[in-house]
Amino acid sequence: MAERPEDLNLPNAVITRIIKEALPDGVNVSKEARRAISQAASVFVLYATSCSNNFAMKAKRKTLNAGDVLAAMEEMEFERFLEPLREALEVYKTGQKGKKEVSEQKRKDKEKKADSENDKSREEEEEEEEERMEEEPEAENDAEEEEEEEEEEEVEN
Repeated sequence: MAERPEDLNLPNAVITRIIKEALPDGVNVSKEARRAISQAASVFVLYATSCSNNFAMKAKRKTLNAGDVLAAMEEMEFERFLEPLREALEVYKTGQKGKKEVSEQKRKDKEKKADSENDKSREEEEEEEEERMEEEPEAENDAEEEEEEEEEEEVEN
């Protein structure tokens, strides 16, 4: 767990960004107000986590899931946030599914490319082997012709 209470606070940059997105342009927030909002947000996150953990423990699980968080929000009497949370969760799942599909397609494309490169390498090796086979008989024929010429010269001498 955290050594100091300040370690449990959310990052100031995140809090500042959330505040700016929530308020209309031109509204300023004092440093003291940002700190108070940050502490309140941290307490909320800890409380929601604790309630979610209770639901997971009742189900004899050690891992919190989205259902635990939704149940905790209801228990904490934040029912009005349930529908927006469900919608956000669905958007997240859809995005993750899309990422997974893209990742899977990239993997398949990479395998196809590797296979086609292997096929090309095999074809090139076969062509080189055929060329060598064609060159070898020619070299053998040349050597046989030279031997015959040498024998003829010996016979003539």
